[in-house]
Amino acid sequence: MSAGEKAMKSDILEHLPEDRFRELCEIIRMLRSPEGCPWDRKQTPESLVTHLLEEAHEVVETIDQKNWEELKGELGDLIMHAVFQAQIGAEENRFDIDAVLDTVIRKLIRRHPHVFDSAEVESAEEVIRNWEQIKLEEGRESVLEGVPKSLSALNRASRLQARASQVGFDWDEPAQVWEKVAEEIEELKEVAEQEDPEKIEEEFGDLLFSLVNISRFVGVNAENALRKATNKFVRRFQEVEQQVKGQKQDMSDMNLDELDEYWEQVKRSEKESGRNH
Repeated sequence: MSAGEKAMKSDILEHLPEDRFRELCEIIRMLRSPEGCPWDRKQTPESLVTHLLEEAHEVVETIDQKNWEELKGELGDLIMHAVFQAQIGAEENRFDIDAVLDTVIRKLIRRHPHVFDSAEVESAEEVIRNWEQIKLEEGRESVLEGVPKSLSALNRASRLQARASQVGFDWDEPAQVWEKVAEEIEELKEVAEQEDPEKIEEEFGDLLFSLVNISRFVGVNAENALRKATNKFVRRFQEVEQQVKGQKQDMSDMNLDELDEYWEQVKRSEKESGRNH
């Protein structure tokens, strides 16, 4: 890039509008321009998907860690990806960022008649029922439409179950769900003895699906719960590793009972320090 081009870019940046969102849009446009960044110019909606998902996961991770300063930056990265996709859409004459914003604004107003119109609601549950009804009126033929197949299996199962429950397809009492879980466990035990991989997979899936139902009834997000349990396992296991190394031992040379003693010690230490989740 010539000195003149660099000076021109510097001047443009100095005179960008004060609207920070518009400033971001203009920067993305510049990066995609012929004089912009080679990497940014070669991106497509498809090539950005992996990066978009990564940024979304990083947002979740900072929220789990309650790292609010880091969350600020991760949210910015996520917003940047939305603007990036809109810029590509504008270049290909599909839509621009204003069309994106107009669409979401209209959707929010339309789906919140209790705020922007005369409808009345008495609870968050009623809001959800109205929301699903409005989506059906928008042209969907099934209450299950619109739940992305690309969601994690736990999240998708939970979303689909919640959608079905809005039209009455649900258990009446928590006890019924517990009974279903017990039933699925027994069925899994039976097929496990038959050593039929496909049947075992099917019954294991049924068990997981019923456990997701439990999560709804006890007010827990199954995806969040499993993610936190996994993070807890990683934290405790790595602490065991450190303690074993500190004793000049090798985990592979130890039996399960010995390792379990370290594991219980880590759990006790966490409980005493107040970090038990």
